[in-house]
Amino acid sequence: MVLVGIADRGYIFAQRLQKILKDIAPDKEIELIKVTIQKNKRSLEATTDIPVESAANKAIVIIDDVLNSGRTLAYGLGAFINVPLKKMRTAVLVDRSHHQFPIFSDFYGLKLSTILKEHVEVCLEEFDKQEDSVWLS
Repeated sequence: MVLVGIADRGYIFAQRLQKILKDIAPDKEIELIKVTIQKNKRSLEATTDIPVESAANKAIVIIDDVLNSGRTLAYGLGAFINVPLKKMRTAVLVDRSHHQFPIFSDFYGLKLSTILKEHVEVCLEEFDKQEDSVWLS
């Protein structure tokens, strides 16, 4: 299995999931890949910290903090478009249900029905230097 974390908060969430899964199944290999996406560009620009070919013929889970339009996860999935995979799934902490792309969360912590003007902020101790929390404003 390969956990693919979208930088920055998605990668931190992926690291936490990797630790939990290794505690549950210590004999299973669970790899971790960090994907960095240029979110301000109109074209796909995603880079990984290790070659995407390491995920070949494996199940991957793309992980991010918030699923809003689906664009970020779609870009993350795009990095693996030329890699033969066994299975591809998605996991997010918060799913806002404002999908503009055909991307849906297979695993989620919280599903919110929000209006587009509202903002969801996820704070993680490792990145934000404060207690884990989710804010809707």
